[in-house]
Amino acid sequence: MNFYELKNAIFLGIFLSFMIGPVFFMLLQTSILRGAKVALAFNTGVILGDITFILISYYGSRPILEKIKDDPRLFLLGGIILILYGLVTVFTQNKKNDLEKTSITIPEKNNYFRLILHGFFLNCINVGVLAFWLGLIVVVIPTLEMNPTQIFWYFATIVSSYFVTDVVKIILAKQLKSKLTSKNILVIKKIMGIVLILFGTVMVLKGVLSKEHFNIGKFLHF
Repeated sequence: MNFYELKNAIFLGIFLSFMIGPVFFMLLQTSILRGAKVALAFNTGVILGDITFILISYYGSRPILEKIKDDPRLFLLGGIILILYGLVTVFTQNKKNDLEKTSITIPEKNNYFRLILHGFFLNCINVGVLAFWLGLIVVVIPTLEMNPTQIFWYFATIVSSYFVTDVVKIILAKQLKSKLTSKNILVIKKIMGIVLILFGTVMVLKGVLSKEHFNIGKFLHF
């Protein structure tokens, strides 16, 4: 994995960590009310949920990707998925209290195995997370030449930077919580959604324009 791919993977991991949703608020709330160790156990479950979705998306789409890896329509498909996910993010008008509501509650006793399970299932019930990983994999894997080693390290870097950023969030939970007014939450959600829409649009353009007219490498190597 070269420097540009490493940089992009780290950026994606940090980006994912700041996607506003139930997991984001549950992590902050758990850190404030129960302490960093409990929050870390909960976050481990969340990360395992993401890894599960990555594996499902990868092994589910790989046979198709192998056959059409040089087909520009692959970028078109991935771009559309990311654009739709971005539109949902932008136009879903959740308020802070709505985002904190979830049918899963953190167990009172510090049973770390149960905490991991709670984090895992809270992440897994969000189908949008699976859609995001599927769209990202459809877009990224062909650029990595379908090389399993490069793919592993690319997504390992994303997950690692995601986890490290979550640890920082846990440490700064009280400060972050105080800044997350309904207005700020809406702004963050819109920014994240717009970034996804822009990225998806670039992928769609890659799918409909020739390499001579559109160089995806220049975009990815920002």
